[in-house]
Amino acid sequence: MSFKAGDKVLIVSCEDDPRAVGRTGRIVDEVPPGPLTQGRWTVHGISIFIAPVLCHTHELRPA
Repeated sequence: MSFKAGDKVLIVSCEDDPRAVGRTGRIVDEVPPGPLTQGRWTVHGISIFIAPVLCHTHELRPA
C-alpha cells in the first residue's frame, strides 16, 4: 500500500517509538520514502507528547 501527504493512518506497530502504537496521525511525506528514511513514512500529529515518528508501510493502516 502507498500513502500520500495528508492521509490519516492508524499506527499498528512502530519500531521508532512504541508509544505511538494504537494512535492515529497524518502522513507528512510528499513522495514515497527512500534511502534517507530507510523506506519509512513520516507520521505527524500523533500527540503533543510524541514527536513525529518514522514507520514502515506494514506498521500502518488507513484510519
